[in-house]
Amino acid sequence: MSKILPGTKTTRMELLRLKNRMRLAERGHDLLKEKRDSLIMELFNVLAEVKETREKVETALSEAFSALTKTKMIMGPSEVVEFANASRVLADLRISTRSMMGVLVPVLSVEQHVPELPYSLPDSSVQLDVMASKFKDALNAVVRLAEIDSTVKRLAIEVERTKRRVSALETIVIPRLDATARYVKQALEEREREDFFRLKFLKERMESE
Repeated sequence: MSKILPGTKTTRMELLRLKNRMRLAERGHDLLKEKRDSLIMELFNVLAEVKETREKVETALSEAFSALTKTKMIMGPSEVVEFANASRVLADLRISTRSMMGVLVPVLSVEQHVPELPYSLPDSSVQLDVMASKFKDALNAVVRLAEIDSTVKRLAIEVERTKRRVSALETIVIPRLDATARYVKQALEEREREDFFRLKFLKERMESE
């Protein structure tokens, strides 16, 4: 593929226009490189949270199911199921977004609606409250992990998109603008030399006559 932009006119106005486009492309290239580097830093920061959050999820789930096992041992499996059905806990997942380096990332939160007395206190065990609290913590941890995982994916996509744009400017757009500008400049210089020799020839001819 020719590096010269098609439809290029060898005029001074064209050369000026190409130089302006070069400046804009170089400025855009610098800004995109800054954006790419900042996005990569943000991505690494979020990735650092992923391992820690996954460990929290694993710990929270382990503690929740351990509490469930203890509750079953104290109250009996059928009683636990009965109290669970009576509690009718509702979880409301709320989703919003925030901007991170121009990338919209999710913000997740969960609100659990629990009746004040979902079961009879004399007929229940303290372990039942412990179990409920552990599962609530586990749900919050899972939602937080989902938020971070989605943020990582969106940032990674934007990093790759920005990298492609930087590469396109570096390897295609700017080199073609530079080559075209040099082509126009050379054509103008060649034309000036031809005009100079033509005028010189005419001057010498007129003087000789």
